[in-house]
Amino acid sequence: MTDSGCRVALLLLEQVVLHDVGSATQVFGPRVSRPERPDQQYAMTVCGARRGTVMSTSGIRLSVDAGLEALADADLIVVPGTLPAAIADEHRTFAALRAAHARGARVMSICTGAFVLAHAGLLDGRRATTHWGYCDELAARFPQVDVDPGVLYVDDGDVLTSAGLTAGMDLCLHVLRQQFGPDTANGVARWNVVAPHRDGGQAQFIQQPVPRVADGGLAATRAWAQEHLQEPLDVDALARHAHMSERTFTRRFRAETGLAPKQWLLAQRVARARELLEGTDLPIEAVATAAGFGSAANLRLHFQRATATRPTAYRATFRDRAAVAAA
Repeated sequence: MTDSGCRVALLLLEQVVLHDVGSATQVFGPRVSRPERPDQQYAMTVCGARRGTVMSTSGIRLSVDAGLEALADADLIVVPGTLPAAIADEHRTFAALRAAHARGARVMSICTGAFVLAHAGLLDGRRATTHWGYCDELAARFPQVDVDPGVLYVDDGDVLTSAGLTAGMDLCLHVLRQQFGPDTANGVARWNVVAPHRDGGQAQFIQQPVPRVADGGLAATRAWAQEHLQEPLDVDALARHAHMSERTFTRRFRAETGLAPKQWLLAQRVARARELLEGTDLPIEAVATAAGFGSAANLRLHFQRATATRPTAYRATFRDRAAVAAA
């Protein structure tokens, strides 16, 4: 870290995916001149295999301000997606990524940027993801990588990967949240008109079609539930709010979210607990009550299943990372 914040290297290679570049820039790039968007203290350099320009998959050329030397002092390296066939011979880039990671840089990919990390050997023996349409190819070409096609992103500490397109924004906000706290992440998410937090374990896509407008959506019921998580909500209560039978409600809820109502409620309660652990000093028992778990023991059980860590350890880890980011 520097006094001005976290140094980010945005690595653009030939046939880069423009959407991924935009997501990273909206989170890690310079703040626009509007006070509503928080200043998240990133100093971003756009770099590539060489200075000049690269062609995006959209046919738009992008300027590259620096070469691979920019990776040498970056705290975070972001690799947007590319066409996998376009980067197979970028051996200098792969070596530079390995060197940067070895000295302590955190490295993350968006979408098919995972192929770049795999070529560099940074995903060997790790769980990783990419756009669901490329997961089979990634697994076949790099059998040493544990490819998970069913998640939005994977945070493996010093190496992070995301699924395609909008999942890249989810991962960027996740990193921002870790480094500068939920208030900053929520503010940037609000500016970008996206959900402030989607858990990495959420499914990449939902098989069921989105209901027709005439069928009526359940967004209002989900919003109501999020405002009443501290209450003993169950499927019957949600169905009554939606003025439906439990059977009809459950079917439509699955069609819209890909989850059973109980699964969704549990995920929302875990997310609320995370917010309270990150942003307050409430005792664990009070966090459990406010998030709707009823008891600290129940919170510990479900929180550890969802995050693989205990609430107290999560709070300590989050605050340690925030302190390092602020240093």
